[in-house]
Amino acid sequence: MPALASTTVRPLGGTAAAPFDEARRLQAPPGWTVTVWARLPGARLLAWAPDGQLLVSRPKSGDVIALLPGGDDAAPAQQTLLSGLNQPHGLAFAGDTLYVAESDRVDAFTYRAGAVSGRRVVIDGLPDAKSPELGGAYAHALKSVAVGADGALYVSVGSTGNVSAEDRDADPQRAAILRAAPGGGKPTVFARGVRNGTGLAVDPDGAVWTAVNNRDNIAYPYEGDEQGEVRQGYVNDHPLEPLARLTRGRDLGWPYCNPDPDVNPGRPDSPLSYTRRPFVRDVQTNPDGRKLDCAALPPVEQGMGAHSAPLGLSFATSPGLAGGYGPGALVGVHGSWNRRPPRAPEVSFFAWRDGALGAQQTLLTGFQQANGSRWGRPVMAVQGPDRALYVSDDLAGAVYRVTAPGS
Repeated sequence: MPALASTTVRPLGGTAAAPFDEARRLQAPPGWTVTVWARLPGARLLAWAPDGQLLVSRPKSGDVIALLPGGDDAAPAQQTLLSGLNQPHGLAFAGDTLYVAESDRVDAFTYRAGAVSGRRVVIDGLPDAKSPELGGAYAHALKSVAVGADGALYVSVGSTGNVSAEDRDADPQRAAILRAAPGGGKPTVFARGVRNGTGLAVDPDGAVWTAVNNRDNIAYPYEGDEQGEVRQGYVNDHPLEPLARLTRGRDLGWPYCNPDPDVNPGRPDSPLSYTRRPFVRDVQTNPDGRKLDCAALPPVEQGMGAHSAPLGLSFATSPGLAGGYGPGALVGVHGSWNRRPPRAPEVSFFAWRDGALGAQQTLLTGFQQANGSRWGRPVMAVQGPDRALYVSDDLAGAVYRVTAPGS
């Protein structure tokens, strides 16, 4: 694909408050346009409703907002679809049933004509900060939800903290993707060792994928004087952030095994790769390899740079994105906090070919200044019925509409 080109972000009427009270520029595919389509403080995950409205979750506000598209140069009408929820995050549809992942449960609603009714709890008792055993300390309380090809429900349950091995033995298990039968019920563990699989989506062939926020501040694992030391130079690029296809019983290793981007492990000048990467033992939590056999874990299908913080995951199905990109996965990359220099936020694209995802491509970037400060942080990108790209940004409090020439 051609190199990205600079484009001015264009606010629509009523959307030009800070940070868009001054000119903002992004890098996008040549000829693509970026508009500030809507302003929504704390905008997080997205889902298209059957009637063409875009739903946006706002955990901090406890609500879900519906955006009704107008013309190309008009901001959408907004209405509060749901309110008073407990940190609503993940959104998913199965026909006219809307699933909403709250911090401690998953609800189902009947959605018709821009309104919801018939609220029912389909998965209950998920861990959150109010769980007695956690004592108010839960770093990854937000949940995501996806509906499988068979109607089963998949829910991401994040880890308690950066390194909290007890999560693997908790009931319900944390740091896991849980599965419940169609219609809900008591979930079972589908995949484990998933530190914080905020990105959760189903591919065109029906497989479930997750994009994972992996652990921070890992120690150097290879033999030598620096083994066991936490070095910023190593932390900067390790471990990679997985984009993994899940199967029942899969283990993504956390916190005992880390997916390794080093082509030449143990070499300080090793090039990095993010495709089909193996695992290496974590010398802090699994020093003798007895906790988990890292060599026995299947390699990670794709990945992103360490501390990218991938959040929303969606698939643009055939014909896919305009501009020659085609079908593929879209990932909202939130950007790092513990990398020096910080890894920049972006919207990433992974082409879908023959049942597999290709390597990461940057689709939209420029939210981070040269000094590391940021005016925006993408959370999720979804393709709309009009083939435009819609991107939520919880820092700028915005939803962008991104269009290719002629689309």
